[in-house]
Amino acid sequence: MSRLSDSPRRTLLALVLTTLLGSAAAHADATLDRIHQRNKISIGVIVNGTGGFGSIDPASGEMIGFNPDLARQIARDLGVQAELVPVLPANRVQFLQQGKVDLLVASMLLTPERATQMDYAPTPYYRNGGTAVFLKRSGIKRWEDLRGKPVCLSQGSSYAKPLSAQYGAELKGFKGMSESLLALRGGGSCVAAVHESVTLNTLVARDPEWRDYAVLPDEVDPAPQVAWVRKGEHDTAAAVDRIIQGLHRSGRLIELESKADLLPRSPLLAQLHRKFSGKP
Repeated sequence: MSRLSDSPRRTLLALVLTTLLGSAAAHADATLDRIHQRNKISIGVIVNGTGGFGSIDPASGEMIGFNPDLARQIARDLGVQAELVPVLPANRVQFLQQGKVDLLVASMLLTPERATQMDYAPTPYYRNGGTAVFLKRSGIKRWEDLRGKPVCLSQGSSYAKPLSAQYGAELKGFKGMSESLLALRGGGSCVAAVHESVTLNTLVARDPEWRDYAVLPDEVDPAPQVAWVRKGEHDTAAAVDRIIQGLHRSGRLIELESKADLLPRSPLLAQLHRKFSGKP
């Protein structure tokens, strides 16, 4: 059997590599091209029924809050229309990977495990962790007090691992935050519910129905929130990242936070505004 010389061998290898790289580039560009061709981007957004990150306006039926406003802003800056799709912690990754949405702006924290499944715009648009909400009379004062006790949270929550591994809580997963908080209020299902701290702090501070409840002062698993795309879609991630950096530069994200009246205010937004605007 004849053997290829070094020169043809190198030529063949170069051709294979060129073909593979070309295919990868075509795949990577497909989503952003499709978004512009159809003049629309489909964005998965969590609307949990409470708090300022996302909910449904009872008067108009529209999604309102920080995440929906940010999703619409990203679409505007891409020059396309926004199609907002409600997602839950339990299904948001599947919605993205199955092509039901092009992007996730869904209160989704950056974790090493998620980074192996998806790609993302590296500039965070927010940062927070989880906290626990519980009846004041429950005697809970710190995370360690949850050991061996039933704790409600959303299915797919990134807080499940530290709650179980570090604090020994017995986890009860629910479809979403609304169902989890309803189980807590119903009594008997769990002694506490763990969700993003901004939402729970706002709820306890402002909603009279939660006046008998308290939250822990420190956060579990604090991490940045980022916008997620499918694995390999680097062009879409880069385009969204440029937009998020521009929103930090202009102070628009601080405006959206103020509009949503999130508590407490995120120091990260002020920090990144100074960084990208060049202000001291």
